[in-house]
Amino acid sequence: MTTTNESPTKVHRRYFKEDGTRVPSSTTVLNILAKPALLDWAWRMGLEGEDYRKYRDDKAEIGSLAHYMILCDAKGIKPNTDNYSKKQIDLAENSLISYFEWKKGHKIQDVLIEEPLVSEKFGFGGTPDRLAYVDDILTLLDYKTGKGIYEEYYYQTCSYEKLIEECKNQYPERIMILNIPRDEDEEFALKVYKNFDKGWEIFYHCLQIYKLRRS
Repeated sequence: MTTTNESPTKVHRRYFKEDGTRVPSSTTVLNILAKPALLDWAWRMGLEGEDYRKYRDDKAEIGSLAHYMILCDAKGIKPNTDNYSKKQIDLAENSLISYFEWKKGHKIQDVLIEEPLVSEKFGFGGTPDRLAYVDDILTLLDYKTGKGIYEEYYYQTCSYEKLIEECKNQYPERIMILNIPRDEDEEFALKVYKNFDKGWEIFYHCLQIYKLRRS
């Protein structure tokens, strides 16, 4: 297995239409949604005397590394972890072990892995984690780390499904979101969605609001 020279990017990808027009990412679009659970968490961290920003950023680094390790495994390359501490690597490897436990029970045949896509029709971009036949069913896979699987993840992956239809002429039969734990405070979780209409409709309206705010 070769080691990649790439490491998890710390800069958000930029997406452009064919004419050079920059468009928002799915994640950026969904940032218009209120996240009351996040505000409550930050408040509780403050009561405990913790700097929520430092805690959040460290967790995000570990989550990004875990996500990167999983996709490196899918690509058959060894991850480059030079920019991470031993603690971060150890916790990310916890996530990788949980992923391996799930993976060994399934047959996976990849179609695309982490490919940036842009919708010329709707004007947004995104990078689906993975499109693969999982046990012979065409599945859009999305990997998360954290306390659970939130509703906005469904909206996000439905936007990815639309990108895959438009850009790749592929039609996933289901979305599968895996929440991979980093430590003992988190649990492995899996959600499967076979209806994409609601998630896409919500995302589409968020996209229109996003554009109106910037018009």
